Amino acid sequence: MSDMASARITIRIPETLGQRLRHRSRMKGQPESELVREALETYLGQPTEARPAYELAEEAGLIGCIGRGPKSPPKDLSTNPRHFEGFGKSK
Repeated sequence: MSDMASARITIRIPETLGQRLRHRSRMKGQPESELVREALETYLGQPTEARPAYELAEEAGLIGCIGRGPKSPPKDLSTNPRHFEGFGKSK
């Protein structure tokens, strides 16, 4: 651990989780407390709320990246009755 001040906490975990922690500690040759700190850093480093798909796509530059082709439908299909030909009729 680094030279920064640390706080001690006590938690209760199910026995099976404790066994998995001890096993991983032995396998990696790291103290259990270090593994718990790493797990907390990983968990708490993630956003607390899921972000909407639109926001993620916009951030990735996917929104508006494809231009309208010459045969693409109008933005609002309700403005062109041609797109409703045969709609609701059984085949």
